[in-house]
Amino acid sequence: MESLYLLIPVSVALVFAIGAVFWWALRSGQMEDLEGPAYRILADDDRPRPDDAPLPPENGDPATKRAPVDLDQKP
Repeated sequence: MESLYLLIPVSVALVFAIGAVFWWALRSGQMEDLEGPAYRILADDDRPRPDDAPLPPENGDPATKRAPVDLDQKP
C-alpha cells in the first residue's frame, strides 16, 4: 500500500511527459508526411550515370564483387 504513494505520482508524471513529447511531435511537424519517405525509396533514379564517374571500389567484400554473367546459359 505504501508503494502506491510513490507509484501513482511517478505514473502521472510519466503520462504528462509522454503527452508533452507527443504534443511537441505534433506541433513541430514530425507527423506531417508519413507516406512520403516510404514512396521515395521506391522512386527510380532516372539520371544516368556519367561516363567519367568512378565505379565503386571492390574491396574483397563478397557484396561488392561483380559476378560474371553468362547470357547463353541454358536452364
